[in-house]
Amino acid sequence: MKTLALILVAGLASGAAPRPRAREAGVVTGVLPTGPLNSITDVAGVKVGHTTVVRGDTVRTGVTAVLPHGGNLFREKVPGAVFVGNGFGKLMGSTQVEELGEIETPILLTSTLNVPRVADALLDYMLALPGNEQVRSINPLVAETNDGFLNDIRGRHVGREEVFAAIRSAASGPVEEGCVGAGTGTVAFGWKGGIGTASRVSGKYTVGVLVQTNYGGDLMIAGVPVERELRKSGASSKDGSVIVVIATDAPVDARNLKRMAARAMLGLGRTGAAGSNGSGDYAIAFSILRQAPALVANDAMSGLFLAVVEATEEAVNNSLFKAVTTESNGHRVEAVPVEKVLELLKARNALRR
Repeated sequence: MKTLALILVAGLASGAAPRPRAREAGVVTGVLPTGPLNSITDVAGVKVGHTTVVRGDTVRTGVTAVLPHGGNLFREKVPGAVFVGNGFGKLMGSTQVEELGEIETPILLTSTLNVPRVADALLDYMLALPGNEQVRSINPLVAETNDGFLNDIRGRHVGREEVFAAIRSAASGPVEEGCVGAGTGTVAFGWKGGIGTASRVSGKYTVGVLVQTNYGGDLMIAGVPVERELRKSGASSKDGSVIVVIATDAPVDARNLKRMAARAMLGLGRTGAAGSNGSGDYAIAFSILRQAPALVANDAMSGLFLAVVEATEEAVNNSLFKAVTTESNGHRVEAVPVEKVLELLKARNALRR
Protein backbone atom coordinates (compact mmCIF):
# COMPACT_ATOMS: atom_id res chain seq x y z
CA MET A 1 0.00 0.00 0.00
CA LYS A 2 3.01 2.36 0.09
CA THR A 3 2.62 3.33 -3.57
CA LEU A 4 -1.04 4.21 -3.09
CA ALA A 5 -0.29 6.22 0.04
CA LEU A 6 2.39 8.26 -1.73
CA ILE A 7 0.00 9.10 -4.55
CA LEU A 8 -2.67 10.23 -2.12
CA VAL A 9 -0.28 12.37 -0.11
CA ALA A 10 1.01 13.98 -3.30
CA GLY A 11 -2.55 14.87 -4.28
CA LEU A 12 -3.27 16.45 -0.91
CA ALA A 13 -0.05 18.44 -1.03
CA SER A 14 -0.78 20.04 -4.41
CA GLY A 15 -1.69 23.37 -2.82
CA ALA A 16 -5.28 23.42 -4.06
CA ALA A 17 -7.81 24.58 -1.49
CA PRO A 18 -10.21 21.83 -0.44
CA ARG A 19 -13.65 22.09 -2.00
CA PRO A 20 -16.53 22.63 0.46
CA ARG A 21 -19.28 20.22 1.29
CA ALA A 22 -22.69 21.41 0.10
CA ARG A 23 -23.89 22.57 3.51
CA GLU A 24 -20.60 24.35 4.20
CA ALA A 25 -21.23 26.37 1.04
CA GLY A 26 -24.74 27.30 2.15
CA VAL A 27 -26.70 24.62 0.28
CA VAL A 28 -29.10 23.41 2.96
CA THR A 29 -31.68 20.87 1.83
CA GLY A 30 -34.57 19.37 3.76
CA VAL A 31 -36.05 20.18 7.15
CA LEU A 32 -34.61 17.58 9.51
CA PRO A 33 -31.44 18.26 11.53
CA THR A 34 -28.21 16.49 10.63
CA GLY A 35 -26.10 14.40 12.94
CA PRO A 36 -22.87 15.88 14.39
CA LEU A 37 -20.77 14.93 11.35
CA ASN A 38 -23.55 14.89 8.76
CA SER A 39 -22.24 11.45 7.83
CA ILE A 40 -23.22 7.79 7.80
CA THR A 41 -20.81 7.41 10.71
CA ASP A 42 -23.20 9.43 12.87
CA VAL A 43 -24.88 6.05 13.33
CA ALA A 44 -22.91 4.68 16.26
CA GLY A 45 -20.53 1.86 15.39
CA VAL A 46 -20.62 2.32 11.62
CA LYS A 47 -17.19 2.58 10.01
CA VAL A 48 -16.06 3.55 6.50
CA GLY A 49 -12.76 2.88 4.76
CA HIS A 50 -11.41 3.59 1.27
CA THR A 51 -8.61 2.36 -0.92
CA THR A 52 -7.97 4.73 -3.82
CA VAL A 53 -6.08 3.33 -6.81
CA VAL A 54 -4.40 5.93 -9.04
CA ARG A 55 -1.77 4.69 -11.48
CA GLY A 56 -0.34 6.40 -14.52
CA ASP A 57 -2.65 7.98 -17.06
CA THR A 58 -5.33 5.29 -17.21
CA VAL A 59 -6.16 3.91 -13.77
CA ARG A 60 -8.64 5.75 -11.53
CA THR A 61 -10.58 3.28 -9.40
CA GLY A 62 -10.84 1.86 -5.90
CA VAL A 63 -12.96 0.21 -3.24
CA THR A 64 -15.03 1.57 -0.36
CA ALA A 65 -15.96 -0.50 2.68
CA VAL A 66 -18.94 0.19 4.94
CA LEU A 67 -18.89 -1.80 8.18
CA PRO A 68 -22.15 -1.90 10.18
CA HIS A 69 -20.02 -2.62 13.25
CA GLY A 70 -16.42 -3.47 14.04
CA GLY A 71 -16.96 -7.07 15.13
CA ASN A 72 -17.34 -10.37 13.29
CA LEU A 73 -20.36 -9.69 11.09
CA PHE A 74 -20.85 -13.36 10.28
CA ARG A 75 -21.27 -14.09 13.99
CA GLU A 76 -23.17 -10.86 14.68
CA LYS A 77 -25.32 -10.34 11.62
CA VAL A 78 -27.38 -7.18 11.22
CA PRO A 79 -30.90 -6.79 9.82
CA GLY A 80 -30.65 -5.71 6.20
CA ALA A 81 -32.52 -5.19 2.95
CA VAL A 82 -31.90 -4.33 -0.68
CA PHE A 83 -34.18 -2.27 -2.91
CA VAL A 84 -33.73 -2.33 -6.68
CA GLY A 85 -34.76 0.87 -8.44
CA ASN A 86 -33.44 -0.38 -11.78
CA GLY A 87 -31.57 -3.66 -12.01
CA PHE A 88 -28.97 -2.85 -14.67
CA GLY A 89 -26.09 -3.77 -12.38
CA LYS A 90 -24.14 -6.44 -10.54
CA LEU A 91 -25.02 -6.48 -6.84
CA MET A 92 -23.47 -9.70 -5.59
CA GLY A 93 -25.12 -11.26 -2.55
CA SER A 94 -28.43 -9.45 -2.87
CA THR A 95 -30.67 -12.52 -3.18
CA GLN A 96 -29.66 -13.97 0.19
CA VAL A 97 -30.18 -10.60 1.84
CA GLU A 98 -33.61 -10.50 0.21
CA GLU A 99 -34.42 -14.01 1.45
CA LEU A 100 -33.06 -13.90 4.99
CA GLY A 101 -33.15 -10.19 5.80
CA GLU A 102 -29.60 -10.24 7.16
CA ILE A 103 -26.20 -8.83 6.23
CA GLU A 104 -23.19 -10.87 7.32
CA THR A 105 -20.17 -9.13 5.76
CA PRO A 106 -18.95 -5.58 5.27
CA ILE A 107 -20.65 -3.84 2.34
CA LEU A 108 -18.09 -3.20 -0.38
CA LEU A 109 -18.46 -0.79 -3.31
CA THR A 110 -16.18 -0.95 -6.35
CA SER A 111 -15.93 -0.92 -10.15
CA THR A 112 -18.14 -3.20 -12.27
CA LEU A 113 -15.61 -5.74 -13.50
CA ASN A 114 -13.93 -5.87 -10.09
CA VAL A 115 -16.97 -7.33 -8.30
CA PRO A 116 -15.82 -10.99 -8.46
CA ARG A 117 -12.26 -10.13 -7.40
CA VAL A 118 -13.48 -7.96 -4.53
CA ALA A 119 -15.94 -10.63 -3.41
CA ASP A 120 -13.20 -13.27 -3.45
CA ALA A 121 -10.98 -11.03 -1.32
CA LEU A 122 -13.87 -10.35 1.06
CA LEU A 123 -14.29 -14.11 1.48
CA ASP A 124 -10.59 -14.39 2.35
CA TYR A 125 -11.02 -11.68 4.95
CA MET A 126 -14.13 -13.19 6.52
CA LEU A 127 -12.88 -16.78 6.56
CA ALA A 128 -9.71 -15.68 8.37
CA LEU A 129 -11.56 -13.99 11.24
CA PRO A 130 -11.28 -15.72 14.62
CA GLY A 131 -14.39 -17.80 15.19
CA ASN A 132 -14.95 -18.52 11.50
CA GLU A 133 -12.56 -21.49 11.24
CA GLN A 134 -15.34 -23.97 10.48
CA VAL A 135 -17.53 -21.68 8.35
CA ARG A 136 -18.44 -23.22 4.97
CA SER A 137 -20.75 -20.57 3.50
CA ILE A 138 -20.52 -16.77 3.54
CA ASN A 139 -22.58 -14.28 1.54
CA PRO A 140 -20.28 -11.41 0.42
CA LEU A 141 -22.22 -8.23 -0.36
CA VAL A 142 -20.48 -6.29 -3.15
CA ALA A 143 -22.01 -3.49 -5.24
CA GLU A 144 -20.65 -1.52 -8.18
CA THR A 145 -20.87 1.28 -10.67
CA ASN A 146 -19.05 1.44 -14.01
CA ASP A 147 -16.01 3.73 -13.95
CA GLY A 148 -14.83 2.74 -17.43
CA PHE A 149 -14.85 6.27 -18.86
CA LEU A 150 -12.00 7.48 -16.63
CA ASN A 151 -10.54 4.10 -15.71
CA ASP A 152 -8.97 1.13 -17.47
CA ILE A 153 -11.87 -0.99 -16.30
CA ARG A 154 -10.73 -4.13 -18.13
CA GLY A 155 -7.55 -4.15 -16.07
CA ARG A 156 -9.51 -5.03 -12.89
CA HIS A 157 -7.08 -3.20 -10.67
CA VAL A 158 -8.76 -3.82 -7.31
CA GLY A 159 -7.85 -7.07 -5.56
CA ARG A 160 -7.04 -8.62 -2.22
CA GLU A 161 -4.52 -6.01 -1.07
CA GLU A 162 -6.84 -3.10 -1.79
CA VAL A 163 -9.87 -4.79 -0.19
CA PHE A 164 -8.00 -5.69 3.00
CA ALA A 165 -6.64 -2.14 3.23
CA ALA A 166 -10.11 -0.58 2.89
CA ILE A 167 -11.62 -2.83 5.56
CA ARG A 168 -8.73 -2.49 7.98
CA SER A 169 -8.61 1.28 7.60
CA ALA A 170 -12.36 1.66 8.16
CA ALA A 171 -13.06 4.08 10.99
CA SER A 172 -15.78 6.11 12.59
CA GLY A 173 -15.58 9.89 12.40
CA PRO A 174 -15.45 12.10 9.29
CA VAL A 175 -15.68 10.28 5.96
CA GLU A 176 -13.52 11.34 3.02
CA GLU A 177 -15.70 12.28 0.03
CA GLY A 178 -15.35 12.94 -3.67
CA CYS A 179 -12.72 11.17 -5.78
CA VAL A 180 -11.85 8.46 -3.27
CA GLY A 181 -12.34 4.72 -3.02
CA ALA A 182 -15.11 3.45 -5.25
CA GLY A 183 -15.79 7.02 -6.40
CA THR A 184 -12.31 7.67 -7.80
CA GLY A 185 -13.32 7.23 -11.45
CA THR A 186 -17.06 7.83 -11.44
CA VAL A 187 -19.04 10.43 -13.41
CA ALA A 188 -22.42 11.89 -12.42
CA PHE A 189 -24.62 14.10 -14.62
CA GLY A 190 -21.60 14.50 -16.90
CA TRP A 191 -19.60 16.03 -14.01
CA LYS A 192 -17.10 14.30 -11.77
CA GLY A 193 -19.00 12.11 -9.33
CA GLY A 194 -17.72 10.18 -6.35
CA ILE A 195 -18.45 9.26 -2.75
CA GLY A 196 -20.77 11.41 -0.67
CA THR A 197 -22.39 11.05 2.73
CA ALA A 198 -24.95 12.78 4.95
CA SER A 199 -27.19 12.09 7.92
CA ARG A 200 -30.48 13.12 9.47
CA VAL A 201 -31.94 12.87 12.96
CA SER A 202 -35.59 11.91 13.24
CA GLY A 203 -36.85 11.93 16.80
CA LYS A 204 -34.46 9.81 18.86
CA TYR A 205 -33.06 7.96 15.85
CA THR A 206 -30.30 8.70 13.34
CA VAL A 207 -30.23 7.75 9.67
CA GLY A 208 -26.96 7.94 7.72
CA VAL A 209 -26.43 7.58 3.99
CA LEU A 210 -23.38 7.01 1.80
CA VAL A 211 -23.58 7.16 -2.01
CA GLN A 212 -21.39 6.13 -4.94
CA THR A 213 -22.60 8.46 -7.71
CA ASN A 214 -22.15 7.49 -11.34
CA TYR A 215 -25.58 8.23 -12.80
CA GLY A 216 -27.26 10.91 -14.87
CA GLY A 217 -30.29 13.02 -15.57
CA ASP A 218 -31.18 16.71 -15.26
CA LEU A 219 -29.14 17.89 -12.27
CA MET A 220 -31.17 19.68 -9.59
CA ILE A 221 -29.61 21.19 -6.49
CA ALA A 222 -31.84 22.53 -3.72
CA GLY A 223 -34.75 22.35 -6.15
CA VAL A 224 -33.02 24.54 -8.74
CA PRO A 225 -32.48 23.08 -12.25
CA VAL A 226 -28.82 24.06 -12.38
CA GLU A 227 -28.01 21.66 -15.22
CA ARG A 228 -30.05 23.68 -17.69
CA GLU A 229 -28.06 26.80 -16.82
CA LEU A 230 -24.64 25.17 -16.59
CA ARG A 231 -25.05 23.29 -19.88
CA LYS A 232 -27.30 25.13 -22.29
CA SER A 233 -26.96 22.28 -24.79
CA GLY A 234 -28.66 19.81 -22.47
CA ALA A 235 -25.93 17.31 -23.28
CA SER A 236 -25.53 15.76 -19.83
CA SER A 237 -25.50 11.98 -19.58
CA LYS A 238 -28.69 10.14 -18.64
CA ASP A 239 -27.16 6.70 -18.09
CA GLY A 240 -24.98 5.36 -15.31
CA SER A 241 -25.52 3.80 -11.90
CA VAL A 242 -25.72 4.71 -8.24
CA ILE A 243 -25.38 2.79 -5.00
CA VAL A 244 -26.99 4.12 -1.83
CA VAL A 245 -26.03 2.60 1.54
CA ILE A 246 -28.37 3.45 4.44
CA ALA A 247 -27.60 2.90 8.11
CA THR A 248 -29.83 3.51 11.12
CA ASP A 249 -29.83 2.97 14.86
CA ALA A 250 -33.61 2.62 14.83
CA PRO A 251 -34.88 -0.85 15.75
CA VAL A 252 -36.24 -1.69 12.30
CA ASP A 253 -36.70 -5.16 10.83
CA ALA A 254 -35.78 -6.23 7.29
CA ARG A 255 -39.27 -5.51 5.95
CA ASN A 256 -39.24 -1.88 7.06
CA LEU A 257 -35.57 -1.51 6.10
CA LYS A 258 -36.63 -2.34 2.57
CA ARG A 259 -39.29 0.34 2.79
CA MET A 260 -36.61 2.79 3.92
CA ALA A 261 -34.34 1.70 1.06
CA ALA A 262 -37.15 2.39 -1.42
CA ARG A 263 -37.26 6.02 -0.27
CA ALA A 264 -33.67 6.48 -1.43
CA MET A 265 -35.08 6.60 -4.96
CA LEU A 266 -37.14 9.65 -3.97
CA GLY A 267 -33.95 11.30 -2.75
CA LEU A 268 -32.28 10.53 -6.07
CA GLY A 269 -35.31 11.95 -7.83
CA ARG A 270 -34.78 15.26 -6.01
CA THR A 271 -31.34 15.44 -7.63
CA GLY A 272 -32.81 15.00 -11.12
CA ALA A 273 -32.08 11.30 -11.61
CA ALA A 274 -33.36 9.92 -14.91
CA GLY A 275 -33.59 6.25 -13.87
CA SER A 276 -32.68 5.29 -17.41
CA ASN A 277 -32.55 1.82 -18.91
CA GLY A 278 -28.79 1.69 -18.48
CA SER A 279 -28.76 2.85 -14.86
CA GLY A 280 -28.21 0.40 -12.02
CA ASP A 281 -29.99 2.03 -9.08
CA TYR A 282 -29.68 0.14 -5.79
CA ALA A 283 -30.17 0.90 -2.11
CA ILE A 284 -28.83 -1.26 0.71
CA ALA A 285 -30.19 -0.58 4.20
CA PHE A 286 -29.27 -1.98 7.59
CA SER A 287 -29.93 -1.39 11.28
CA ILE A 288 -27.12 -1.64 13.79
CA LEU A 289 -29.51 -3.11 16.38
CA ARG A 290 -29.30 -6.89 16.23
CA GLN A 291 -31.75 -7.29 19.10
CA ALA A 292 -34.35 -4.82 20.27
CA PRO A 293 -37.13 -5.00 22.85
CA ALA A 294 -39.61 -3.43 20.44
CA LEU A 295 -39.51 -2.56 16.75
CA VAL A 296 -40.57 0.75 15.27
CA ALA A 297 -44.22 0.38 14.32
CA ASN A 298 -45.37 0.84 10.74
CA ASP A 299 -47.24 4.05 11.52
CA ALA A 300 -44.09 5.52 13.12
CA MET A 301 -41.87 4.99 10.05
CA SER A 302 -42.62 8.22 8.20
CA GLY A 303 -39.92 10.24 9.96
CA LEU A 304 -37.32 7.64 9.06
CA PHE A 305 -38.53 7.66 5.45
CA LEU A 306 -38.08 11.43 5.27
CA ALA A 307 -34.62 11.10 6.82
CA VAL A 308 -33.58 8.72 4.03
CA VAL A 309 -34.91 11.05 1.32
CA GLU A 310 -33.14 14.11 2.69
CA ALA A 311 -29.85 12.38 3.53
CA THR A 312 -29.70 10.76 0.10
CA GLU A 313 -30.20 14.10 -1.67
CA GLU A 314 -27.51 15.80 0.41
CA ALA A 315 -25.06 12.90 0.08
CA VAL A 316 -25.31 13.23 -3.71
CA ASN A 317 -24.66 16.96 -3.48
CA ASN A 318 -21.61 16.29 -1.31
CA SER A 319 -20.26 13.75 -3.80
CA LEU A 320 -20.39 16.41 -6.52
CA PHE A 321 -19.13 19.33 -4.44
CA LYS A 322 -16.13 17.41 -3.06
CA ALA A 323 -15.07 15.76 -6.35
CA VAL A 324 -12.30 17.38 -8.39
CA THR A 325 -11.66 17.63 -12.11
CA THR A 326 -10.07 14.38 -13.30
CA GLU A 327 -8.09 13.45 -16.41
CA SER A 328 -7.50 9.77 -17.16
CA ASN A 329 -7.94 7.08 -19.76
CA GLY A 330 -7.94 9.66 -22.53
CA HIS A 331 -10.78 11.72 -21.06
CA ARG A 332 -11.25 14.76 -18.88
CA VAL A 333 -14.27 15.22 -16.62
CA GLU A 334 -14.79 18.59 -14.99
CA ALA A 335 -15.87 19.01 -11.40
CA VAL A 336 -19.15 20.80 -10.81
CA PRO A 337 -18.32 24.54 -10.83
CA VAL A 338 -19.28 25.26 -7.23
CA GLU A 339 -19.15 29.05 -7.50
CA LYS A 340 -21.42 29.10 -10.55
CA VAL A 341 -23.84 26.75 -8.77
CA LEU A 342 -23.90 29.05 -5.74
CA GLU A 343 -24.58 32.06 -7.96
CA LEU A 344 -27.55 30.27 -9.52
CA LEU A 345 -28.92 29.22 -6.15
CA LYS A 346 -28.46 32.71 -4.73
CA ALA A 347 -30.40 34.17 -7.66
CA ARG A 348 -33.26 31.78 -6.82
CA ASN A 349 -33.09 32.52 -3.07
CA ALA A 350 -32.13 28.88 -2.49
CA LEU A 351 -29.08 29.50 -0.29
CA ARG A 352 -29.21 29.47 3.52
CA ARG A 353 -26.16 30.87 5.29
